[in-house]
Amino acid sequence: MKVHHLDCGPMRPHGGRLLDGQPGLLRRAELVCHCLLLETDSGLVLVETGMGTPAVHRPAEWLGARFTRLTNPVPDESRTAVAQIRALGHDPRDVRHIVLTHLDLDHAGGLVDFPDASVHVNERELRALSDPRYRPIQFEHGPRWAAHGSIGEPWFGFESVRELPGLGSQILLVPLAGHTPGHAGVAVDTGDGWLLHAGDSYFHPGELDPVRPYCPPALALFESIMQTERDQRLANQTRLRDLVAVHDEVTVFSAHNALEFRRLAMRSRV
Repeated sequence: MKVHHLDCGPMRPHGGRLLDGQPGLLRRAELVCHCLLLETDSGLVLVETGMGTPAVHRPAEWLGARFTRLTNPVPDESRTAVAQIRALGHDPRDVRHIVLTHLDLDHAGGLVDFPDASVHVNERELRALSDPRYRPIQFEHGPRWAAHGSIGEPWFGFESVRELPGLGSQILLVPLAGHTPGHAGVAVDTGDGWLLHAGDSYFHPGELDPVRPYCPPALALFESIMQTERDQRLANQTRLRDLVAVHDEVTVFSAHNALEFRRLAMRSRV
């Protein structure tokens, strides 16, 4: 399996600043929408879609004026999932399967660019689609849903982990509820170890420190505002910390951290 790491929704929040590796050096905050394009024996699989082509041309309508003001998405069509897939020499129509961690607008907004793909998602998440947090306009094209229930197998300390029909045992849906009701991680067996796309189950890498977990106060506040099930979210973060502490063969990353994205993208090119 070949894995491509794609940023399909760069954001530069207004007023945000991050430490840039040197004491006292600040730069503009940078967020990504970390997606995976998987070249498998059964065809192309996309994990997450980013914001989609409409977010470039009509961001306020597609993403909502509040989200657009808050996150300041970069309007670059070449960074959309469909454009990056073409740039890699593939036909986007060959993306037969899309696997989502959840249905928030910056994770599922690109579904419209792949109308013929089967869209795999946790069934609890799909049942919550009428919640006001989601953007109905992003689903008006009628995605080809493939909803998956809670019956599954254990995987590195997680329960009810599902294989996905048509994708074999290399791509798994891992329940990580808390951020949303049916939030899930997506585990990928690369042949050289596992990748676990943990979506929005955490936002800062420090949260997975097994000894002294840490999250900047502003990010911690945002997590608590966006959560639907606090106890579940915290319990799943504990499981993720245990996973990172014990299993070197699993690489865990979140959806929006730019440093994690760059590290994995660089590693995949070596």
